[in-house]
Amino acid sequence: MSEHRRKPPQPQGGGRAAARRAAQQPSGRRAARPAAGTPGPSPAASHGSPSGPGADETAYGGRAEARRAQRGGGRRRAPDGAGPPSGPGRRAGRGGAGGGGRPSKKRFIDYPRFGKQGWRRWMPSWKLVSACALGCFGVLIAVIGVAYYMVAIPDVARAAQAQNNVYFWSDRTQMVATGGEVNRQIIPYEQIPTAMRYAVISAENKTFETDSGVDPQGIARALVNMAKGGQTQGGSTITQQYVKNAQLNDQSQTITRKFKELFISIKVGATRPKSEIMAGYLNTAYYGRGAYGLQAAARTYYGKDAKDLDPSQCAFLASLLKGATYFDPAGAPEIDPLATAEQNTKNATERWGWILDQEVKDKHMDAAERAKYKTFPMPDKPKKNANLGGQIGYLVSLAQASAKNSNPDIDLAKGGYQIYTTFDKKKVQEMESVVKKVRDKNIDPKKRDKDTFVQFGAASVDVKTGAIVAIYGGDDATKHFTNNADETGAQVGSTFKPFVLAAAMQYGKRDPDKPASQSDSSRTPVSPDSIYSGKNKLKIKNYDGTIWKDQKGGEWLQTNDGDQSYNPPSYAIDLRYAMQESVNTPYVQLGMDVGTDKVKQAAMAAGLRDSKTSMASSSVPSFSIGTSSPSAIRMAGAYATFAASGTQRDPYSVTEVKKNGTTIYKHEDQTKSAFPAAVANNVTDVLKGVVEKGTGTHAKLSGRQVAGKTGTTDGNRSAWFVGYTPQYSTAVGMYRLDDNETSKKREFLTMFGTGGQDKIHGASFPSTIWHDYMEQALGDSPAESFPAPQKIGDKVYGGGMAPSPTPTPTPSSAPPSPTPTPKPSITPSMPPPSPTPTRSCSKWDWTCNDTGGGAGNQGPTNGGTDGGATLSPSPTKTKPGGGPGGGAPGGGWFGGTGG
Repeated sequence: MSEHRRKPPQPQGGGRAAARRAAQQPSGRRAARPAAGTPGPSPAASHGSPSGPGADETAYGGRAEARRAQRGGGRRRAPDGAGPPSGPGRRAGRGGAGGGGRPSKKRFIDYPRFGKQGWRRWMPSWKLVSACALGCFGVLIAVIGVAYYMVAIPDVARAAQAQNNVYFWSDRTQMVATGGEVNRQIIPYEQIPTAMRYAVISAENKTFETDSGVDPQGIARALVNMAKGGQTQGGSTITQQYVKNAQLNDQSQTITRKFKELFISIKVGATRPKSEIMAGYLNTAYYGRGAYGLQAAARTYYGKDAKDLDPSQCAFLASLLKGATYFDPAGAPEIDPLATAEQNTKNATERWGWILDQEVKDKHMDAAERAKYKTFPMPDKPKKNANLGGQIGYLVSLAQASAKNSNPDIDLAKGGYQIYTTFDKKKVQEMESVVKKVRDKNIDPKKRDKDTFVQFGAASVDVKTGAIVAIYGGDDATKHFTNNADETGAQVGSTFKPFVLAAAMQYGKRDPDKPASQSDSSRTPVSPDSIYSGKNKLKIKNYDGTIWKDQKGGEWLQTNDGDQSYNPPSYAIDLRYAMQESVNTPYVQLGMDVGTDKVKQAAMAAGLRDSKTSMASSSVPSFSIGTSSPSAIRMAGAYATFAASGTQRDPYSVTEVKKNGTTIYKHEDQTKSAFPAAVANNVTDVLKGVVEKGTGTHAKLSGRQVAGKTGTTDGNRSAWFVGYTPQYSTAVGMYRLDDNETSKKREFLTMFGTGGQDKIHGASFPSTIWHDYMEQALGDSPAESFPAPQKIGDKVYGGGMAPSPTPTPTPSSAPPSPTPTPKPSITPSMPPPSPTPTRSCSKWDWTCNDTGGGAGNQGPTNGGTDGGATLSPSPTKTKPGGGPGGGAPGGGWFGGTGG
């Protein structure tokens, strides 16, 4: 070190004690000025003593230590062990490092919080939370105030204005304009019966007289439900319903619309008297049958003015406000198959009684007055719009249901829609003309009692698209209100057998040696050449060979039409021939071998719906021969699946829906694979044999390939023919049903003797209608061929049948013979029935060789009937019991069908 280096100044003025006192002074602070009269520090002291400008450095050991002390909040060590830091030193650290600076100010919004460490720095203070809450509440109040000011009160007169719905044919020319006409007359509050007001209050909104017009809990439930994607819900007060009814231009179920309705309801409840709200609600509400408002409803249902309604009638009209589709006793099966006349009458009766009881409970009616109304006030029958006569009404109802199902937000009752349909005007007219021709020629209610209540229904579907091109719903939509092309309850009989064959090919016959738990793992696909028994009164077995028994222990003896057995003494026939001649016993046993659950699965895959109104129980053997009752539309669509080589499309009737020029729905082609092509094409090949040389020969079309099946049900209560070409699939049904009967149970009537024939088969009137319509519908279009079938499955022997020790000709491959031979061996033609005398033929019976008579039954079981003509004289039947079908007294509950 250089000897010329200056030595550091030595502390003066008090030594160590003075140094300690200096260290205890506030950080960065100048030495206090001497008081007046006190001499200041000498120059030497100002340069060397701790009280001079160098005291800060001396106390902290330099500027760096001073900065560290400042960051540490004023905590420091005194130099040279001078002692712990003092309180003023800590305060000085917060104040800043420089000498004499003021502490920093906090921000206006102290977040993250100043001077806090760790999680406390991010925890907002109660002041900040309170300020934010008050701010948000203020903004909300402002928004509500603006919204309240901007919304308008509903105008009942404007709400009464509605536009027509316009329906178009498939070529986009107009079919009809209807459905949105104004069927409403606004009446003042004074003309609304007091009983009607009380009925609505008791049923819809008990607190109407005292509430503010909104139900916060109900709105919250609706919003939460919609946010979760659940079913939309409406307002729960009369005020909210009135506001909803008046919003003609926006019927969407959205949260935005719900808030709009909420504000309008609040404003209406605060500014309008209850009498005006009640009158507005009852004048805008929809009561069904096109009636808007109480006056229109009174005229529509009871043919009187609203002021003349009695309390009982008022209670019924109030029940309609819950939903006319399900409470109008006339029913609405075209909208929902469950909304039958029977079910709706039950619904309306129960709610009518409940409303009257609620009025008593709410002290709006005394018990003595309630006791007067014990009989339900049945309303008048619906009156149809004249524009909807003929087939138009059926077409419109079908299109309405399709549009509503496609988009729930479509409210056709409000009008203003353009609905473009798949209906081909020419084909609809052709189908109607053909049915009318057959009816006029053969059905004469004045001549024969059995010709009364005869109904026809038909539907035709484009195989390649699924579009419904034509339907026949009945004689006139303004007179006969049920659409016969839709579900009617008529069983389809043996037209169900192709689904049994498809299931056997696809899923296979179960192994009888395997227990039930393992039967599905070992199945053998079935070939159409498989052998089953054609014996009449065949004892049906389970797949494992045990005898099938019902819940009471009764055995099942399946019969064929006319009690006819085939190919005695072996009774061995193949499935192809059994389908061709509509023999019941092979397909009932085949269904048991495959499993009736698999048969049901195949039918649903083809396009039938698993509806409790149309799909019968699959727990009994007769399921395989058509105890179900799908519609003509569904049957045509299901057979179209076979025609399309296993590709399934749901039948549809609406291609597009527009409103105010904007498309709100457009059909998109959706397909699924119901069956492998090999299965579907083999079913088609078998059904071709039915038309070429079996019970369906009347459906032959010159120069075209046709596949189809006849069907007739137990007791001859319905008859069908369902068939297809590569272009169109068409189903035709015929039955007797009194639509005017007032009994609660709809019962189909027998058709023995109808049209002058001993018995109606699918091969008679239904196949004739099918043939004549298809001939015109196809016109000059090029003939197309079905795909060639591939070999499929194994030749199996079902129902205990065993292979023949010596080969013999199979019935399906043998050439026809003009007369049967009563020999107990197979003839070169077909299996003959047991020898019986022939019968004379009716002049109308072009299927003379097929006989009437029903299925016999024995013990607790009953069999079925055949759906088409046989090719040889049928035997005279020995009926073990009385009544149609020859059932034994107390005979079974299975309802066997066939043919």
